[in-house]
Amino acid sequence: MSIAQVLADSGDNRSLIKAFSTMTSLEDGWEPLEFPKIERYSRYRLVEDDGEQVVEATTDNSASGLIARVSVEPGESLTLRWRWKVSNVFEQGDARKKNGDDYPARIYIAFEFEPEEAGFFERARRKTVEVVFGEELPGNALNYIWANRLPKGDIVANPFTETTVMVAVNSGSQRVGEWVTVERDIVADYKEAFGRKPPKLAGVAIMSDSDNTGESATAWYGDIQLIRP
Repeated sequence: MSIAQVLADSGDNRSLIKAFSTMTSLEDGWEPLEFPKIERYSRYRLVEDDGEQVVEATTDNSASGLIARVSVEPGESLTLRWRWKVSNVFEQGDARKKNGDDYPARIYIAFEFEPEEAGFFERARRKTVEVVFGEELPGNALNYIWANRLPKGDIVANPFTETTVMVAVNSGSQRVGEWVTVERDIVADYKEAFGRKPPKLAGVAIMSDSDNTGESATAWYGDIQLIRP
């Protein structure tokens, strides 16, 4: 079944993430994810590939994404399943370094902020951002990445912030140009990354970025499924 499913805490099987294969436009269930001080945005469009509609992402010294806003209790187990393909990895890509923190393809899972787990200065910083920009920031995040140097299976903190953890689900150029299917247990990954159970999911995003390395790549994203076992 290619239609993405998100089973909400109520268990009513209602889809909360719009499947790319069923979208009539990029605004149909997803919205742009853009960042301050980034002047060049990656480009996203719906295309046909191997008989199915997917999202094509092109990044060229740029960064931005597409995000589906959700509010889902993860429970004891929550499976994320998707397929993707990339044209190349980045020669300068390195998940452990700020100047290498770029990926031809990544899936970003944002969780709700947990104020009881944050220190005073973090809470103050977030409140300032909310007042200035009028938007509440998410809490911790998991990033599932197609890495360059980071070995497949490794989990490391993002070089810019410890609230974001990078999980290498593919690595290197061995399967470049092929569709690859990935499946992860979000709850298990969050526990390994942060040492506790996850709060509610706040969003699921795709992102192809190259603003730190200045390189370029194209990625294709198939339907993303969020499924209770």
